[in-house]
Amino acid sequence: MKSIIVTLVLAFTASSAFAHGDVKCTTRPKAEWKPHTELAAKLTAEGWVIRRMEATNSCYEVYAKDPHGKRIEAFFDPVTFKRVKE
Repeated sequence: MKSIIVTLVLAFTASSAFAHGDVKCTTRPKAEWKPHTELAAKLTAEGWVIRRMEATNSCYEVYAKDPHGKRIEAFFDPVTFKRVKE
């Protein structure tokens, strides 16, 4: 039973780590990125409820509820703030 639980935990961890693949938003240097606080203000004004934001190598990754109340993980270009398809 213990080996089944360990196997399930490892499978879930591996699948969640690769859930969004290798999303690339921009190749521009970080010096050109707009502050994440501006993205947070924009999304909040649009009705999003932000739980957490992170900067990846090329994107802002946002964990939030969208204006419809759906929990999502979304990626945004840090220069244009356009949402990037996963």
